[in-house]
Parts: sequence; structure tokens; C-alpha cells
Amino acid sequence: MAKYRLVLLRHGEGAWNKENRFCSWVDQKLSSDGVKEAQNCGKHLKALGFEFDLVFTSVLSRSIQTAWLVLEEMGQEWVPIQSSWRLNERHYGALIGLNRAEMALNHGEEQVKIWRRSYDVTPPPITESHPYYEEIYNDRRYKCCDVSQDNLPKAESLKDVLERLLPYWNEKIVPELKSGKMILISAHGNSSRALLKHVEGISDEDIMNVTLPTGVPILLELDENLHPLGPHRFLGDQEAIQAAIKKVEDQGKVKSAEK
Repeated sequence: MAKYRLVLLRHGEGAWNKENRFCSWVDQKLSSDGVKEAQNCGKHLKALGFEFDLVFTSVLSRSIQTAWLVLEEMGQEWVPIQSSWRLNERHYGALIGLNRAEMALNHGEEQVKIWRRSYDVTPPPITESHPYYEEIYNDRRYKCCDVSQDNLPKAESLKDVLERLLPYWNEKIVPELKSGKMILISAHGNSSRALLKHVEGISDEDIMNVTLPTGVPILLELDENLHPLGPHRFLGDQEAIQAAIKKVEDQGKVKSAEK
């Protein structure tokens, strides 16, 4: 029997998910489909009897909005939420705003997969000439971080994401988990993949093939040492979940009409 249980959630579909663009640290709200995904997630978690004591999110709106909608559907709006930049999506550097399918056409599907899925490959860094540089680095939310704005990343590999996430996991989330609280983490595709890699001991090679769909809760059951009792489980209609995973994987491929 599990000593601790934790629910991990990639936020609902965002506007740029729908447009197949690298969103990263650009702040986007949920699309209309993303709102429905978050609401359906909340309904499902309520039906399964989950009762959360604490929620962790990134400082990006799509992560926070997802948490709000989930809690509202569960009738648990009162549950405290803590937000940190350390749970932000991976910083895609100069790739931010670009369309994945168009990049696959120009650079090849394998290169785009490496940029999106590899563990230790960092994309080209964002520079001050980038159209979204000012929007990101002048954002007031990053003046409240535990690092100076000058030390915020300009591009990250998944390895970098894990390195900036681990202090928050170890110092903030783990103590709450060990105190007996039921935790929901509403985060992003890559911060969630990084956490899964750490908790489940997934290899650098195998993490490339771990894909998380938007708005689907993931249950982790852990022993007293926070080791998994089994692989993570997607909660919901398994056929629909597999279709959603394929949809995410296909984002980095050339559209069939362009081949």
C-alpha cells in the first residue's frame, strides 16, 4: 500500500499549443478546449474521491488557471496554492514562438525531436533582439523569484529544468508530502517530465519517449522513501489518453500535405 500519493498534471491546452508553437515562458491563457480539459480533469478527480490539501503551480497563467478550474469542479476552491518559477515550462530560448511543424520541415523531424525531447541538448539562447525577450524579462512576476532576473535562464535543456526544479521539490514539496498532505502539482509538459524522471529514475535515453498530454492527471504512488511502487498512471479513458499522447508526439512532425 502506498505511503504517499501525488497527482501531477500538465496544464490544459494553451492558445499556442493549439497553434503548435513553442510557448515556453511566454504567458498564455488556456484555449477554450484547454478550459474544458481542466474542468473535465476536475470532474474526474472528484469522481475518484481525491481530496487535496495543497496545490503547487508555476507562475505562468495556464498552470494557475488549470489549478483554479480543477479545484472549482471539485468544490475545493479553498485549498491553498503555492506558485514558483521553478515549476515553469522549459525555457526554449530562441525557439520560443516558432511553429514546430514548420521547423520540422526546415530542420528535419529528428532535430525537432532532439530539441523537444532530449535530456541534455540546449536550444540556442534567447537574445535581446528576440520579439518576446522584453515581454518575458520585464514581467513583474520574475522580480519575486529566489534568484535575480540576471540569473534566470535564457535557454534550457531538460537537464537544466530538473536542476532548477529539484531544490523546490526537496525543500518545499517533499516536506508537505511527508507531513501527510495530498498534493496536486499543476505544471507543464517538461517540468512534469523532469519530475517523473527524478522520481521514477527514468534514464536519459528513455525520457525522450515520455510524452504527457494536456489536462490528463497522473497518479504517482510512493513508498516511505518516496520511491515509486509502480509506474505512473494516467487517470481517465485510456483510449482517449493514447490518442492525446499521439497528438502531442505529432506536433513535431511535418504536416502530411507538406511532405
